[in-house]
Amino acid sequence: MSVVPFTLEGFEMTPFTSSGGRTRDVYRTGTGPAVIIIHEVPGITPLVAAFGRKVAERGMTAILPSLLGTPGKPVTIPYALSSLARVCVSKEFTLLALNKTSPVVNYLRELAKSEHEAHGGPGVGAVGMCLTGGFALAMSVEPSVVAPVMSQPSLPFPTNPEHRRALGLSDADFAVVQRRTNEDLCVMGLRFSGDTKSPAERFTRFRETLGDKFIGVEIGSSPGNPWGYKKSAHSVLTEDYSDEITSPTRRALDGVLEFLASRLGVGPERQSPKGSAAT
Repeated sequence: MSVVPFTLEGFEMTPFTSSGGRTRDVYRTGTGPAVIIIHEVPGITPLVAAFGRKVAERGMTAILPSLLGTPGKPVTIPYALSSLARVCVSKEFTLLALNKTSPVVNYLRELAKSEHEAHGGPGVGAVGMCLTGGFALAMSVEPSVVAPVMSQPSLPFPTNPEHRRALGLSDADFAVVQRRTNEDLCVMGLRFSGDTKSPAERFTRFRETLGDKFIGVEIGSSPGNPWGYKKSAHSVLTEDYSDEITSPTRRALDGVLEFLASRLGVGPERQSPKGSAAT
């Protein structure tokens, strides 16, 4: 087992190299069908890792590729800004262009195919967050991806009405996704109602184009909401998550885990006691 930061205890790290020669470190925990968890800015934080452990506890293998930052490092404002600055100059992330898929998605599709071959099952899940939220949908061009989850998808940056409705992938890729949803693909999306980074117009467009194959979960964050979510709440599964058992974010997390498990053929008998990986 490779040495990993203590905040990633329980994960193994092995690199994955794409056919284009791009190598990244990939952290894995659990057993069972694979779920690719694509971290938000600034990187694989302790809270992203915690979500990965919950996926593993539900009987699946959590796969965390490191695209940015220092794996295991907690969020700070300077750290987040430095990672965002790297994104802004990287050619692998498409931040503003309409109808264009970020090039890094090609790497993620290859990773999904490889992990499906390694872990079996009917396919692979994919969970994107924030800047990478829409990547889960774009990965669905790869046939092995059968359970895409977009948590607060934020690309392209919603700088005008057209961008707020944009889906974050090319027309050709979206045509493939639509064809698959006409067959049996379902897509899940999560956002806070007041989140301007992941605008309501984008979810409206998903509903218009994907119909009942889009499962949209929008959590109230208007002023005075009973759970105290701030108006600027953004990260449903990590930074703004509340683990109170009846909280909307806890229900959203449970819904994500059940969506992944049902699409990947994982029954309740594979669920592990909290804090241990499935066997």
